[in-house]
Amino acid sequence: MLTRGSASVLIHRCLYITQTGSASRSLYLRGGPPAMDPILFLFGILFVVLVWLWMSGYRTPTTSRLPPGPKPVPFLGNVHQLPSVSQQTRFREWGAQYGDIVYLRLFRTSAIIINSLEVAQDLLDKRSAKYSHRPRFILLQDLMGWDVLTHFSYGERFRRHRRWIASAFQDKQALLSYRPIQRREISVLLSGLLETPEQFMPHIRRYAAALIMEIAYGHRVESVDDEYIHIAECAGKETVESGNAGSMLVDFFPTLQYLPIWFPGAGFKRKAAEVKKVVQKMFDMPFEMVRNAMASGTASPCFTASLLDEVLRQGSLSKEYEDDIKSAAGVLYGAATDTTVVILSTFILAMLLHPEVCQKAQAEIDRTVGTERLPDFDDREALPYLECVIREVFRWNCPVPLGIPHRTIQPDEYRGYNIPADSMVIANIWAMTRDEASYPQPEVFRPERFLEMDHQALQLLDPRNIAFGFGRRVCPGQQFADSSIWLAVAHLVATVNITKVTGKDGKPLTPAAEFVPGFVSHPKDFTCIITPRSGKVVQLVSDLRDMSA
Repeated sequence: MLTRGSASVLIHRCLYITQTGSASRSLYLRGGPPAMDPILFLFGILFVVLVWLWMSGYRTPTTSRLPPGPKPVPFLGNVHQLPSVSQQTRFREWGAQYGDIVYLRLFRTSAIIINSLEVAQDLLDKRSAKYSHRPRFILLQDLMGWDVLTHFSYGERFRRHRRWIASAFQDKQALLSYRPIQRREISVLLSGLLETPEQFMPHIRRYAAALIMEIAYGHRVESVDDEYIHIAECAGKETVESGNAGSMLVDFFPTLQYLPIWFPGAGFKRKAAEVKKVVQKMFDMPFEMVRNAMASGTASPCFTASLLDEVLRQGSLSKEYEDDIKSAAGVLYGAATDTTVVILSTFILAMLLHPEVCQKAQAEIDRTVGTERLPDFDDREALPYLECVIREVFRWNCPVPLGIPHRTIQPDEYRGYNIPADSMVIANIWAMTRDEASYPQPEVFRPERFLEMDHQALQLLDPRNIAFGFGRRVCPGQQFADSSIWLAVAHLVATVNITKVTGKDGKPLTPAAEFVPGFVSHPKDFTCIITPRSGKVVQLVSDLRDMSA
């Protein structure tokens, strides 16, 4: 039972949640109560009392066959035990205490935490029919307008969008057709790094965005100041600052979405309405650009034009299909660019901290490819150590530590435990890539670990097969993302040296291997020196730029 003191803290925390909407002040709060006026304080008391009465008939399932987990308290369940950031570390601690599968209660919602690859494969892969749904993301999907494939529950609309994206990113001929774009954008990336190496992060972001913008909309990105990229990045930034998928109070108490926008505590709705305008603009502007180009006969081949042409051949374009095409094209940017940026920036950090790894990869390229040309796709199989470096980058800093939650559509039984229907299922990908049994000394960046595995173990433990998701929710653009990342890493290794900045005392400045906590795990800002390996490299990059123009 809650004590008088803990009930007071609960009131303050619920008040704070209902008044704010930023990611740093979302569901999992810490610290003391904020300052507030008496009217809002009374409203908070009334709100908690009403919710408590509503929940009075609710009981946590008492069956002994639920998976083990920390003891919940009335109303909150286990919410109060979750840290505000880096929940993956707490989940791993519980995994060590209770086992690979942990049961939590988040308010009214049952949650299953999966901390091992074996359990993830058993449930999310082998029983995907039961585990392929999504929780209801009220804030993101309903209030902010992120009505996209990654948030759809499993059904006909999900399958239609998935089929569209798969045809563009899993068909072999389609993937081959993107290679000229990838080569051209690599040449732009390398040229930018040689001209303004201190701006390596904007150059990486431009590379990732340019690939998707051209494939999705036929739009060629000429600079980091591109209007469409600016809108997309603004939509992403505003969204992240407003809450995480499935973790806001309104996601657990959907009736809160019906609060009048002027009502005390409805600040999250006001913020969501502002974000929705930016999100809608991100969907609408490039779509209208493609539609106008098609009308004038100047449209470039792209994903959006292909879908519009397909629909128009069958009849008129309904509002439903227009929204679906906007959604399918729009999700490509958010799903692909951020992951690519994370991996490439993590790679640069890893090479900065481990120059011996970079030197070994450079020696392999020099030995296999030579110094008279730059690497290309056909060289990939002959560069096994480089492949291991990329695997280790994915493992060392998995891009999305907890993935996007799944949801069970019906009850299930596993290892003698009951898993309730409508449970939120969270795969702790970060913990899987930190499993000491599979990856000894997991905190150490050591690509050689993959060379020491046999073929079967390598297939099972390749972090790229974990990072892109499980079952029917695995990322359909995995092959394209993988090839774009490989091409960038291979060219960076072949063309540049990455070294530490020297401090005022003349000593090298070594950045910490730290990552920003959040839905996506970006490296914390760091500085480095990027220089061409030789004068010959500068000429090769110039030649590549001319050939790809």
